[in-house]
Amino acid sequence: MDKPPLTLLLAAPRGFCAGVDRAIRIVELALGKWGAPVYVRHEIVHNRHVVDGLRAKGAVFVEELSDCPDDRPVVFSAHGVPRSVPEEAARRRMIAVDATCPLVTKVHNEARRHHEQGRQLVMVGHAGHPETIGTMGQLPPGEVLLVETAEDVARLEVRDPGRLAFVTQTTLSVDDTAAVVAALRARFPAIVGPGREDICYATTNRQEAVKAMAPRIEALVVIGAPNSSNSKRLVEVGRAAGCGHAQLVQRAADIDWRALAGARTVGLTAGASAPEVLVDEVIAAFRDRHALTLETVETAVETVEFRVPKALREPA
Repeated sequence: MDKPPLTLLLAAPRGFCAGVDRAIRIVELALGKWGAPVYVRHEIVHNRHVVDGLRAKGAVFVEELSDCPDDRPVVFSAHGVPRSVPEEAARRRMIAVDATCPLVTKVHNEARRHHEQGRQLVMVGHAGHPETIGTMGQLPPGEVLLVETAEDVARLEVRDPGRLAFVTQTTLSVDDTAAVVAALRARFPAIVGPGREDICYATTNRQEAVKAMAPRIEALVVIGAPNSSNSKRLVEVGRAAGCGHAQLVQRAADIDWRALAGARTVGLTAGASAPEVLVDEVIAAFRDRHALTLETVETAVETVEFRVPKALREPA
């Protein structure tokens, strides 16, 4: 039987960003320098395939520093950690390596600067996400107020409307965040924002690629973990841009083929913590079922690279 034709539009950019690539390299270099086991506080990035691969090499993933022995290295995940975590590691004289994405570190530095200048901070982010916990944990309790929506802004109770600043989680929807920031500026005209956008270049670029392909596709497949903020935002962006169906899958085995039945043009992208090998796997699954035509929709070229910490570039 002839396979039905299907055009698969591949978003570019997609997949790994510079911060994720750096975090993975940090764990691999730590294993090479100190041997296994190397402990990692929280998933280094939100992707099961990546985590399982590092676990097979000797990484041990834990949720709290209290789960780590004093005599083995510990790596802090790309999402960042509260200030109390490296302080506790130093107290215990642990070998600690910070894999926090430099763009998240930038937000941490902004938060501390505003606090030092006497401003109360508002963070636009998702409650419970590791990045939000890490950023809020840079300052004393009560100094950071969290909002997720414009409705949350209306309910804010601040100490002094004239002494406020805001930061945002780096993996949010660009459009949704703009609405929340507009609400903040409308209610608190004196509020101080970041000098440059907090939402990272990779999040923005991946969302723009989805917006560009959305008018041409009947369905969108996003490769990413269910706890990956930037991946979930890609699904939301696709739907908001007019795509009739969008689904988040961790790998090819998770695809809901019934939901794609009859589609002639489908978009494919991957969140910033999803490796290209999973994209190849999904393309192969489509090829098994369809007479496939591949087309790339490129909206940006990424050349950003981040260096690993100096401690990993020196001999043990």
